[in-house]
Amino acid sequence: MTRDETIWLTFFAYLAAVLAIGLFAMARTRNLEDYLLGGRRLGSLAAALSAGASDMSGWLLLGLPGLAYTAGPRAAWIALGLLAGTWLNWRLVAARLRAFTVAAGALTIPEYLERRFDDGSRLLRVTSALLILFFFLFYTASGLLAGGKLFEAVFHLPARWAVAAGAAAILVYTFLGGFLAVSWTDVFQALLMLLALAVVPAVALARAPAGHLPWPPAPADPARLIEVISLAAWGLGYFGQPHILARFMALESPRGAPRARRIATTWAALCLAGALAAGWAGRIVFPVALADAEQVFIALVGRLLHPLPAGICLAAILAAVMSTADSQLLVAASALTEDFYKALARPGAGARELVWIGRAAVAAVTAAATWIALGPGRSVLDLVAHAWAGFGAAFGPALLGSLFWSRMTRNGALAGIAAGGLTVVVWSRLHGGLFDLYEIVPGFVLSAAAIAAASLLDPGGRARAEARFRKAAP
Repeated sequence: MTRDETIWLTFFAYLAAVLAIGLFAMARTRNLEDYLLGGRRLGSLAAALSAGASDMSGWLLLGLPGLAYTAGPRAAWIALGLLAGTWLNWRLVAARLRAFTVAAGALTIPEYLERRFDDGSRLLRVTSALLILFFFLFYTASGLLAGGKLFEAVFHLPARWAVAAGAAAILVYTFLGGFLAVSWTDVFQALLMLLALAVVPAVALARAPAGHLPWPPAPADPARLIEVISLAAWGLGYFGQPHILARFMALESPRGAPRARRIATTWAALCLAGALAAGWAGRIVFPVALADAEQVFIALVGRLLHPLPAGICLAAILAAVMSTADSQLLVAASALTEDFYKALARPGAGARELVWIGRAAVAAVTAAATWIALGPGRSVLDLVAHAWAGFGAAFGPALLGSLFWSRMTRNGALAGIAAGGLTVVVWSRLHGGLFDLYEIVPGFVLSAAAIAAASLLDPGGRARAEARFRKAAP
């Protein structure tokens, strides 16, 4: 059997496994709560690995190694920020959000915010759902682009067909099994990603010349501080990522959060270290710059591994892509189904109808994200960075305030979400000097300031907010 045939066989075996999981999950999906949150039956291990796998995405094996390949040791700042964000998110948000959303009877973040702040106008819910759809189109596009790069590099497909093939693979089992399929496949995918990120850097570094430093010492530069802050600030994004927050909402019990936090933080630390090591090793193995730095992990696999382990490690890239894109598709579909269709168009829709509307929404979002991914000049890391900042700035301060600040009002939540989202959109289009700072930083700060100002300027609203907080708190 040739090398290409072995890799093809490995890929088909992997895709058959996730399809089987999707079919099994479909049999256990009876209503919209099952389809969107798995009936809130996730244990600690599944929640931790599913949250980690859906968080890291294809950028973990493409974007981050590519950044480490080009930026050298400076790339470690992004890993440190993400590791701190992972731990803090599980520590501060997981158990409280699970308890608050159960008390509110909410299946989505927009629905939770509407009920938490008793917003009869529906403006808070609709604004939140629109922002989720907007930023998830870019986030899902990043996953489809990563999958396209994989299929293009390994199977030499034209770029358009490569992206379409990746989109089709993700769509099938998400369409069928919903949240349970996504979560169960995430566990399998998380372990596969960890295996690949342990094997490839270890083999590459074992063959590297001792004491070789591929990057010259960095000169003193005031712009370096902005770069360091920008990289470390990725950790702020965790508090507002709907696809990660959905795992908290789906926990079987808030008591499972501490164990899940330990599992998730350990997994993230090992995977981030492996991704950085892969990029740094790639600089030694490929001293002449690759045409596409984001394919350094793929290039290492092709250069160093025999066909069967190469196929497994390349399947790990597809696992990373699928484990995030499926979660993003599901959350975007939940916004269309629960926050628009059910809330505004068909309040009396039955369980079976809503499940099929959810599946149709998954297909529609996949088509739109595929169109974005096919745009010229796209990079995985750029698409991820924009969406990550959008969610982190728009929803992070609002979620934290809703869980911990009793005086936060509905107007405060609306002002914070709008300020964070708009700041990210505007700031990302400005360049030079301070505007080179990653947009999540000004977005997060202005969102928090808007929440505080709008809440404190509404004395009557604050009194009502405190009463609602006591009622909503577990």
